[in-house]
Amino acid sequence: MFFFQEGFTYRNFFMDVFTIFVFIMWFWLLISIAGDLFRRHDISGWGKAIWIIVLILIPYIGVFAYLISQGRGMAERNTQQAQQAREELRRVVGFSAADEIEKLDRLKKAGSISDAEFTRLRTQLLQ
Repeated sequence: MFFFQEGFTYRNFFMDVFTIFVFIMWFWLLISIAGDLFRRHDISGWGKAIWIIVLILIPYIGVFAYLISQGRGMAERNTQQAQQAREELRRVVGFSAADEIEKLDRLKKAGSISDAEFTRLRTQLLQ
């Protein structure tokens, strides 16, 4: 209670900002976990329902439990989703590895990139 007796101070302002930051971070984690949970195909609907109930009833413990138990899989699913989005964008735009290698060859001939850069970029394109 002594924070409120002091009035407007830097310490009160800092505590308010810190509290808002922690709440926003927790809320962001909760939304990220819910998104990951509904995107998963490896658990049943009942498993998802149990996780949602845990996240609603005991939110802080639920968030930490999910991050500890599913953190690695969550990162892998995010990476996989980003890769799929990139592939879809390439398909829509009309990306062709052959066209990109031709552009890299022109850059190498013009002296804009070295042989090592050309090899590294070509390897990335072919993956």
